[in-house]
Amino acid sequence: MVLEAISDDLDSRSLRSAVTQSVRFLDAAPADSWPGAWPRPVTAEDVRGSLAEFLEILDGTAEADSSWVDKVAERFDFFPAPVGSGVESVLFTGYYQPVIDASAVRTEEYRYPVYREPGAPATRAGTVRSAAAYPSRHEIDVLRVLEGKGLEIAWLRDPVDRFFLHIQGSGLLRMTDGRKLPLNFAASNGRPYTSIGRVLIEEGKVDRESMSMQRIRAWLAEFPAEREALFARNERYIFFRLGEEGPLGSLGVPLTAGRSVATDPAVYPKGALLYVETRTPVVDESGALAGWRPVRRFVVNQDAGTAIRGPGRADLYFGTGAAVGAQAGYMQSEGRLYLLMKRRSATLAGQ
Repeated sequence: MVLEAISDDLDSRSLRSAVTQSVRFLDAAPADSWPGAWPRPVTAEDVRGSLAEFLEILDGTAEADSSWVDKVAERFDFFPAPVGSGVESVLFTGYYQPVIDASAVRTEEYRYPVYREPGAPATRAGTVRSAAAYPSRHEIDVLRVLEGKGLEIAWLRDPVDRFFLHIQGSGLLRMTDGRKLPLNFAASNGRPYTSIGRVLIEEGKVDRESMSMQRIRAWLAEFPAEREALFARNERYIFFRLGEEGPLGSLGVPLTAGRSVATDPAVYPKGALLYVETRTPVVDESGALAGWRPVRRFVVNQDAGTAIRGPGRADLYFGTGAAVGAQAGYMQSEGRLYLLMKRRSATLAGQ
């Protein structure tokens, strides 16, 4: 399928960087591995070949020349998201890398720990259990069952910041000594994920129309006594690790702001090139929603998320810091998503 109009609203340098990171992932994967089954069985070599073709087009075009978009339309097939049942739209949400003040030691001000993954839990018989054997959020944060085991990476000021760090899956720690340390996802406790935003809507505490990350934070500030009970509804707990680069997506390569997306790996091939049509929030200097702007761009499938399930969901990575965090917090918009694959030759197509 070829769209009536294809364009890209970001610079080609960021696109080239993002695609190169996917190639880095695929270069380490066996050529005959199967990172996807839609729209046809797709091997790592298929995806790598499509990315190589795309980079060839980008590298052969001057930075200010937009004619590369036309070449992509000529040499690639665009497969619309298989949402089915007559529904063509995909729900796009957003995420980002928060920058959070932290301390290497516990103090009266910094007293909320971020944990690395505990050692693999074992049964009495000595066999390794599943990740679900790890404690729940309530057990870890309220009953403090991991305290004193030397698992603390750093200490934060605010339990709300810590909770949203778990939702985002990565962060940048701004240490009291001036260092900035990338904090990346290591593992989860294997327990079910529950959206506290959905809980607030279902219990009539927040209107669906006004739901956003900012609205959740405002509710938590207004009702601090209900905070721990609400957090406990989401049993899933994230363990982290320090890294030299980040944030890293599920492919283990750095994400690119505006170019990396998280989708369901059971549907979309890992590392693959995608094209999106949606809209993103515009925020004012105070961080309030001021409007929306249309977006058409190429992105790369480089991440996954517990809440991102099925062909009708995608999560766009906005970047690092509070400014883009405000945009990501409001991001909830319908749109369209297409998978790009290098067009097969006429001979192959007839086989």
